[in-house]
Amino acid sequence: MSEQSEIAIDQVLHFTISSRDVRGRIVRIDEALNAIISVHNYPPLIESLLTEALSLTAVIGSTLKNEDGQMTIQAQSSSGAISLLVCDYIAGAIRGYVQFDRAKFDARKDDSLETLFADGYLAITIDRAKQGRYQGIVPLDGVSITECVEHYFVQSEQLPTKIILGVKGDRHKIAGALLVQHLPDGEEGKERLHVRLDHPEWEHVKILSQSMSGDELCNENIPLEELAWRLFHEEEVRIEKGALISKGCRCNEAHIRDVIAKFPDSERQEMANDDGKIVVDCKFCSKDFLISLASLAN
Repeated sequence: MSEQSEIAIDQVLHFTISSRDVRGRIVRIDEALNAIISVHNYPPLIESLLTEALSLTAVIGSTLKNEDGQMTIQAQSSSGAISLLVCDYIAGAIRGYVQFDRAKFDARKDDSLETLFADGYLAITIDRAKQGRYQGIVPLDGVSITECVEHYFVQSEQLPTKIILGVKGDRHKIAGALLVQHLPDGEEGKERLHVRLDHPEWEHVKILSQSMSGDELCNENIPLEELAWRLFHEEEVRIEKGALISKGCRCNEAHIRDVIAKFPDSERQEMANDDGKIVVDCKFCSKDFLISLASLAN
């Protein structure tokens, strides 16, 4: 593996270590991350959780083979301070938002997931388009969303996984993520059954991965290739640049008009307010679209 000097922002780096039956991803997000969180006026803790979830979405979503595939991370609770945190990924485009009860949030006793989400759950949904849809669910009983995601991979996919995250900045954030996974027989996409969590090859790579600091991951002055080199310089590693990461809210007025136009006129009348306009609220981009009934008639 050769070192490169190019600094990548909003970029994914793929790497594989064939001799260890391991694949990995490193991602660093800046502009995409801030474009998403800047349109919401979330409390710092909520913003921090969304930043973590968006980082996980970018690094996990980048493992999808199909460009038209979609990966969604959803943390949900019926009685917690946070009722919904959702992020998704399609071909490098990420988006996300949080719904929470301000009174419950302000009255919380601590910042644990148990308090914030009560008896909530984490669902990861992978839609491979023509290959079908799959969803795995685990309880939100870890110390972080990241730990719950690691539990998901072991429990739902029998795929030992280590994830390291880093975030820096206050008003302007930069986040980085490292994901390393042990693949049975070293083959991506093979049936993931009966994986030994104490496999010596996996334990070796896991220990090396844990030496990566969050500060290194979100340091925009360190190329992603150099991070991989620092971790695995004694291994034969194949690297490849992956997708560029961008803000991916897919709402636009033309699409919304097309959807509303498919409803019968009587239902459109019920949707409209007293001014004859239908208000469509996009939670992802925190923007209202006003569509007049008169314009739909044209």
